[in-house]
Amino acid sequence: MSAPLIVSIPHRLGREEATRRLKAGLTRAAASMPVLKVDEERWEGDRMVFRVRALGQPASGHLDIADDHVRLEVTLPWLLQRFAEVAQVAIRNRGHLLLTKRS
Repeated sequence: MSAPLIVSIPHRLGREEATRRLKAGLTRAAASMPVLKVDEERWEGDRMVFRVRALGQPASGHLDIADDHVRLEVTLPWLLQRFAEVAQVAIRNRGHLLLTKRS
C-alpha cells in the first residue's frame, strides 16, 4: 500500500461556509475533468468519504473540514503514484478557488 497523498488548504470561511461550498465541489470538479469519475461521496458530519476513478484507476480517501482549513487525504493506486505531485497541485488550486471565490 502506498503512502497517502495529503493536501491541506487554509481558509477563512469558518466550518459551516466551507462545508456548504465543498458539498457540491467534488461533483462539479469531476464534471469539468473528463478523466475523473465520482463513484461514491458520503458525508459524515464534517468529513466527506469518497471513492473516485482517475484514468480508470480507483482511488479513495476522505476530506475533513475544520474552522480554518480543509485536509484531504487520498490513497492512490501505484499506477497513479507517478501523477501524485501534479494531482496535489491541481487539488490545492481547485480547493483554493472553491474556498476563496465569492459565492
